[in-house]
Amino acid sequence: MEAGNNFKQWKKQCLSKVDFSKKGSVDGEIENIVSFINECHSYFTTSSCSGRIILIDGVSDNTEVQKQNCSWLFVTHQKCQKEDVLSGLQKACGDAVFKFEPFVLHVQCKQLEDAQLLHSVAINSGFRNSGITVGKKGKIIMAVRSTHCLEVPLSHKGQVLVQEEYIDYVVQVANRKIEENRKRIERFHSCLLAAVGAAEGFSKDKVEETKAESGYTQRRKRGQEKTDSETASPVQGDVILQNGDEDSLESELHLFCMETC
Repeated sequence: MEAGNNFKQWKKQCLSKVDFSKKGSVDGEIENIVSFINECHSYFTTSSCSGRIILIDGVSDNTEVQKQNCSWLFVTHQKCQKEDVLSGLQKACGDAVFKFEPFVLHVQCKQLEDAQLLHSVAINSGFRNSGITVGKKGKIIMAVRSTHCLEVPLSHKGQVLVQEEYIDYVVQVANRKIEENRKRIERFHSCLLAAVGAAEGFSKDKVEETKAESGYTQRRKRGQEKTDSETASPVQGDVILQNGDEDSLESELHLFCMETC
């Protein structure tokens, strides 16, 4: 009973907190997924990002991975153009790195069995790096993650190291990964509605209604899509953070972690 009460309190606190991300809202591509999960009794989301292409400028000759020392030259959640990257590189003064980061979602679960169900949904949808962690205070987090990332250095000390043709090539690779990322998100959403919807006791009509609403929303959003680039400061980025969990992921017990591609 105490564990159930703690979960309700954590969920209420998390969903009532201010969104600390730079964007300040959930990405449109996954808005339906986040809303559905937060309607469930056994789950709520703590952070999310639909996937993005970014160009960051790091400090040259720095052997440590320090996010604080990086500035964002370009970021988009949609496909990008070679010109977007070339424009960003003109502002680079350190080591510029072109990256694609796939969809990521962190969900706090009421019971371990709930996390295992969500984990199976993620794995079957292609997110094979997903895993479950248990924090010191008993918080169960299911992380939906994928391995189809991309990270390519393009400059050193402000000097571009590659030809324009290569930049065009890696942009095409990143755009293909964006498309594959979308397909995996759609599979995940479909499996989520079927498996978790049944476990949560949603009626078949409710699940079908949610699917229909999701399909309409996605078609409308894609009809309005434009590549949205922006210069970002070295802050949290646009991963949506909905709570500040003091339990460090590094100190948590990893119960499941699928590392296969």
